[in-house]
Amino acid sequence: MSDQTLRQWLLSDTPTSRRHARMAAFYKGWLSFRGNSMAMVGLGILVLLGLVALFAPLLAPYSPFDQDLANRLKPLGTEGHILGTDSLGRDTLSRLIYGSRITLYIVALVALIAPIAGLLIGTIAGYVGGWTDAVLMRITDIFLAFPRLVLALAFVAALGAGIENAVLAISLTAWPPYARIARAETLTIRSSDFISAIKLQGAGPLRIITKHIWPLCISSLIVRVTLDMAGIILAAAGLGFLGLGAQPPSPEWGAMISEGRRFILDHWWVATMPGLAIFTVSLAFNLLGDGLRDVLDPKDSGQ
Repeated sequence: MSDQTLRQWLLSDTPTSRRHARMAAFYKGWLSFRGNSMAMVGLGILVLLGLVALFAPLLAPYSPFDQDLANRLKPLGTEGHILGTDSLGRDTLSRLIYGSRITLYIVALVALIAPIAGLLIGTIAGYVGGWTDAVLMRITDIFLAFPRLVLALAFVAALGAGIENAVLAISLTAWPPYARIARAETLTIRSSDFISAIKLQGAGPLRIITKHIWPLCISSLIVRVTLDMAGIILAAAGLGFLGLGAQPPSPEWGAMISEGRRFILDHWWVATMPGLAIFTVSLAFNLLGDGLRDVLDPKDSGQ
């Protein structure tokens, strides 16, 4: 099949099978996403971040842990240190490169835990209704009543400092918005005619939720997860800044800013470089989320 024939097949308005329909929808979504230049910039930055994290041992010019007190607080471009060195003489660029692994580790774990928990709670509340809905939503309201970082600080204080506990704390504070979205979607879907038809065929609540409601909630959750990644990165950096996240000598970006704040006036690069890294990755996730919202949001009038 030639490229032109394949393109015509993917753009067909009359799919011949379920697989054809899925592939056509994915291709049309990709074309729409590709037309958003800012979303492509965000995607490019995140792909680059993933490659940097993957090939960190090859890209880092120095070990992120080796100290050289004779070269401490060297400015940018001095003696082979492109981004300078910190207060212990460690290469800033190398620590940023290895710190990208920690950032992606945190983002990946939170993106797996929080949306799944929110989807489970939200769909059960929306489908079952009654006192179950009331109890689950009041618990959700309690979590939403506290600022995310303050609540994360409370959980980390109870669980103890460390990157795994920080991930768990952020996940415990991040699930309520997903539960709200899943509940709203479920309340709309459960009264649909196709759900009534499925019930008449003998499908139970578990099958209806997992096979028919969850797939319809996924697109909204993906958009929300992508847009929330910037907040998750900032929360993780905030915990690291306060010494409650990744522990020294781990090259976590928030901890690097915390160390560099003492020298911000005379040696600005120590704190500025990890701050720019956090800003760039957070912006990339926001740009990507905006592009995905345009493609995946079923309520978008342009779709």
